[in-house]
Amino acid sequence: MNTTMIGLDKKETENLGINLNELLSNFQVYYQNLRGLHWNIKGKNFFELHVKFEEFYTDSQEKIDLIAERILTLGGTPLHTFNDYMETAKVPVGKNISNDVKAVELVVNSLSELLKIEREILEASDKANDEGTNSMMSDFIAEQEKTIWMLSAWLN
Repeated sequence: MNTTMIGLDKKETENLGINLNELLSNFQVYYQNLRGLHWNIKGKNFFELHVKFEEFYTDSQEKIDLIAERILTLGGTPLHTFNDYMETAKVPVGKNISNDVKAVELVVNSLSELLKIEREILEASDKANDEGTNSMMSDFIAEQEKTIWMLSAWLN
């Protein structure tokens, strides 16, 4: 039998699991960046950005759980060590960022990187007829595109 318990092609599902683990790793780095930005932001935009970064990291934490559970649903094992995340992630690491513009630019750059991975997963999940992953990626993409637009408006 070449299909999984949920009726998807095993090989395509394994590849989706690998791609989703890449996304999971990148989200974990993004999440930790957001925590650091939340803690370290300074300046006249402190109150606005402190709250916004908390909103973003809370949302990211939920997405991390959704991604890990999707990997499990597909029969894979989610990565779960910082070492694995750092070996896999492409999202830039933000260290000691307290400036408002640099902080928002880091978020925009990180979301842009996440979008690239999500679009690759969306294409692969579409080919695999994996509506569960497809739907999740579509939701993430639409939300993150809007966030990039809003943050870009803030930067300008």
